[in-house]
Amino acid sequence: MPRTAAGAAALVTLVLLLVLAATAPDHLTDARRELAFAGPGDVAPFGADQLGRSLLQYAQQGASVVVGPSLAAAGFVGVLSIAGGLLRCVGDQRVDAVIQVLAEVLGALPRMVVILVSAMLIPSTSRGLLPLALIWALLAAPGAMDEAAAVAERLGGARFVEALRAHGFSWSRVFLYHIVALNLRPVVVRQASEVLLQVTFLELGLSYLAVQDSQSSFTHPDSLKSWADLLYMGYTSIGLDMPTGHALALGLGLVAAVTLMAKLTTSAVRAR
Repeated sequence: MPRTAAGAAALVTLVLLLVLAATAPDHLTDARRELAFAGPGDVAPFGADQLGRSLLQYAQQGASVVVGPSLAAAGFVGVLSIAGGLLRCVGDQRVDAVIQVLAEVLGALPRMVVILVSAMLIPSTSRGLLPLALIWALLAAPGAMDEAAAVAERLGGARFVEALRAHGFSWSRVFLYHIVALNLRPVVVRQASEVLLQVTFLELGLSYLAVQDSQSSFTHPDSLKSWADLLYMGYTSIGLDMPTGHALALGLGLVAAVTLMAKLTTSAVRAR
């Protein structure tokens, strides 16, 4: 796919997800039991749950839970990976040593164990996906920084900067344009997109386990619904032969939209 088309498609998908998140209601509407498990033809556009409430509200609330924190985690990893690439261009061995030590320490930590312990330490009144997303991003950052540093090293590192400076280029043009925009961009965006997907699936996994065990979720208040609720509701159409196939289709469609957005974004900024 051409870069422009991929970027436009990714942007449209992101805007749709942001609109869903921005229009999310604080609470689901009252039950309408006569519309229980109604299909999209009876309750537009996605059908209804077991109490006759529109599944559109599930999609909106789920987007409000996951979109903001996943974007924040992606941005955090992107900034740190840029920093890793630029620090390699400084040519200071002490900086490289400090980064290497931090990368080894953080990389050795089991991510899911750290996430679960952190979730348990967060007070129940302050639970949300954002702190867990940032912790996940911090654990994923060493790999992104190392890859960005490797790209900067292949350019020549400090020698590349000195050569461009000798040709009269300003510091901002050397670092922001030649290094970040032209060379680090594909790596940074790909790493950020991968973390966005990882945080999305992290939220789905934690919320699905909470729904399955009828427990409060670590990622959102009880008044909100996650996309995991759609997947759990839709699973009954397979295991228990319930008329909830439309919920499963909606849940999988939303997950596919986030995955497609991440892949299109990576394709839009791929190296020439």
